[in-house]
Amino acid sequence: MNERFYLLRIQLLDIEPAIWRRFVVPSSITLDRFHDVIQIVMGWTDSHLHEFTIGKKRYTEYPESKEDGLICGRYHLGDLIKQNGRSFHYLYDFGDSWEHELILEDSRYFDPELRTEIICLDGQRACPPEDVGGVPGYYEFCEAIKDKNHEEHETFMEWSGGNFNNEYFNCGIVNRELMKYLRWSRDRYEDWDIT
Repeated sequence: MNERFYLLRIQLLDIEPAIWRRFVVPSSITLDRFHDVIQIVMGWTDSHLHEFTIGKKRYTEYPESKEDGLICGRYHLGDLIKQNGRSFHYLYDFGDSWEHELILEDSRYFDPELRTEIICLDGQRACPPEDVGGVPGYYEFCEAIKDKNHEEHETFMEWSGGNFNNEYFNCGIVNRELMKYLRWSRDRYEDWDIT
């Protein structure tokens, strides 16, 4: 692979203990594709709007005007972030306001064993469920899940599928989803224009 790779760390802000991931992407990835990768790496379901804040500029999927941000699919991560240690933000779900901080740990990441262009290397703790009510709702949810006597315990258990464990994170599962994403999002070179 002749591509330049970035090693990044992402952390969900305002939650302790920390929910974080360390992952690798090509520097040439567009911000819209980078959003897809973050969704998979963190465990979100891509059910809400998002935006990146890099410096003083905002990048989003559907800006209605320049004041609302720039179209993220037109920008490559490597053109916007170059320096090791540089941080920027990703906001997911404008209602629950899940704010993430990303740090570029290595702008020239190299691992001779790397066999794919996107991979999750490490992380801790499960991502909050969608629509749980932001950070305060997540803390209430975790409290109710752990306490069988909590008045919302049964409701939250049923709502979360009955087996939510906030300490659980499995890199292998994430990487399988990333491989599926790479397979389905790859460029195809067939000319489908039948004349």
